[in-house]
Amino acid sequence: MIAKIDNAIKYGKQHGGFGIQILYPGLIRPQLNDTGYSTIGRIDHARITPGTLIPMHPHKDDEILTYLRSGEVKHRDSESYTNVLSNRKLMMMNAGASFFHEEQVLEEGGVLNGLQIFIRPEINGLNPQVQFHQLGEIYSKNQWRKIAGKGDDYPLQIRSQTWLMDLRLEKGEEIFLPESPAENVVFLFYVFDGAINVNENTLLTTGESALIEKESPAFRSVETSDVVLFMTQNGSVHFDGGMYSGNLQ
Repeated sequence: MIAKIDNAIKYGKQHGGFGIQILYPGLIRPQLNDTGYSTIGRIDHARITPGTLIPMHPHKDDEILTYLRSGEVKHRDSESYTNVLSNRKLMMMNAGASFFHEEQVLEEGGVLNGLQIFIRPEINGLNPQVQFHQLGEIYSKNQWRKIAGKGDDYPLQIRSQTWLMDLRLEKGEEIFLPESPAENVVFLFYVFDGAINVNENTLLTTGESALIEKESPAFRSVETSDVVLFMTQNGSVHFDGGMYSGNLQ
């Protein structure tokens, strides 16, 4: 089964220089009565002007990945971490029982374009922690790269049955899904930027995605495209009451 998720399903928010398009992936299957899909709670595609301050605010029971393709952000949090995030420096905030953070978009980095990804943990009330990862290269060209997930082979750890990978698929190149990390895995193929044909009959453009289950489609890039791949396990244990990752229904 391949279900296209187009941009019409997203919610847009704009406040000054802060703009996001919010994807609740569960809305593609309304019969589930869940705005998230298994452990994937919410995906925010953000575009923020330099100089914008996102003041100190709370999170609870969310596993939060900050994934940037442009821009730089100065991060500060309640666990006493400060760092500068970029398209080479990623961050995972495992919010747990209580967590606060602040983000300042730096002038020298230009316009921020990135994802804030909210994943559901297995249980609530976990200890808060923060992880950072320096990418060897900005882009992984035509090859899947492990970003975050459960297991020692993923550089950033997620506390549930969830895995994230990325790649840059150059124009005219073709790729298939990677090997599944577990049984009963569903894939969410998200086009961060570009245009990709799925099985030569479904076109995904910037911000669009496809939910894929029990199929192995071919992906061919119409133009050089950046992709983020989400993997979650049907029926996996997870807490759906997180502050941002939780079910809104």
